[in-house]
Amino acid sequence: MGEDGEVPVKLEGKMRAIAVCWFLGLGSLVSWNSMLTIGDYYYHIFQNYHPSRVLTLVYQPFAVGTMAILTYNESKINTRKRNLAGYTFFFLATFALLLLDLGSSGKGGVGNFIGVCFIVGFFGVADAHVQGGMVGDLSFMSPDFIQSFLAGLAASGALTSALRLITKAVFENSHNGLRKGVMLFLAISTLLEFLCIFLYAFVFPKFPIVKYYRQKAASQGSMTVSADLAAAGIQTELEQMPQSRLSNRTIFIQNIDYAIDLFLIYVLTLSIFPGFLYENTGQHRLGSWYVLVLIATYNVWDLISRFIPSIKWLKMESRKGLTYAILSRFLLVPAFYFTAKYGDEGWMIALVSFLGLTNGYLTVCVLTAAPKGYTGPEQNALGNILVLCLLGGIFSGVALDWLWLIGSTQKF
Repeated sequence: MGEDGEVPVKLEGKMRAIAVCWFLGLGSLVSWNSMLTIGDYYYHIFQNYHPSRVLTLVYQPFAVGTMAILTYNESKINTRKRNLAGYTFFFLATFALLLLDLGSSGKGGVGNFIGVCFIVGFFGVADAHVQGGMVGDLSFMSPDFIQSFLAGLAASGALTSALRLITKAVFENSHNGLRKGVMLFLAISTLLEFLCIFLYAFVFPKFPIVKYYRQKAASQGSMTVSADLAAAGIQTELEQMPQSRLSNRTIFIQNIDYAIDLFLIYVLTLSIFPGFLYENTGQHRLGSWYVLVLIATYNVWDLISRFIPSIKWLKMESRKGLTYAILSRFLLVPAFYFTAKYGDEGWMIALVSFLGLTNGYLTVCVLTAAPKGYTGPEQNALGNILVLCLLGGIFSGVALDWLWLIGSTQKF
């Protein structure tokens, strides 16, 4: 508070901006989480194609390849156009998924499966635009913004799981109920993506605290914020501003432990979730609800854990401590193997809960600790680099997920 009792300009609108960041995080993954959550439907119509594993594997090359290009050129890219393009791609792809199913009347076949794969590749391109763009943009703002955005990412999983359980329960006993639930589900996801386009284009740039951070970044030589400042009614003259900054290579080397940490977090998580849970956990008393419960359990704990670092004494900031904690998670691989082979539902649900808990907590700790001690343009570059490593970890984890099929009764 200032001496006159008024909130300083740079703090005005902080809580509203945090709320919008949460919703923008939700929109960054709600489409993809919709794909994961309706996996039971795709296993019903594409029984022989390993849809959960194949679609996840299709998604990642597009996400990682696009992200690599965008990271290399991040200092020259208009962040406003990048993020709006990403949310628009998500909106169009989710709507296309709905139209494809309507047009094919919910039929399977290799042609329709290829169509779904094509749309999933488009999701990957959108993901690279939004996640890298948003994390880079928020990295030179308040750490609370990044944490809220990351919580929104996890909330997308929890929300889609909740909606899927509700639609399954409502339509389970009706004719063609599984498909009806999926149609409603995709329609809601499409609406959420449209709302994200509106929020980022017309609401987020207008908050005083957001203007403050973007003006500060511009004064430090950032060329990525000019369009967002213009949308907020602020003109900048970048040619008169300092342009010196560390190279991306130097920034990466200085933060290589954080980069490896994020890579390893998602290698482990995606080697188990979702393919192993859909295909390698066997048949249990919960029947067709079992996998949906496991997915929902993971998503809920992933969401809860992303708020834990907001309690200062629970936040891990030691660089070595983070690395040791992340490496210890690999003990979950034999734990899941023996639980799937010998354990019951309770043990599997407990393991999935721990997987989600550690995934969300460690992700937030790394991404909120890393962007310190740099100028705005350098923080934006580091945010993009870390997201690239995160997506690389996801890609590697998805590939390793196929190893669970070795020695099983299922065909590759």
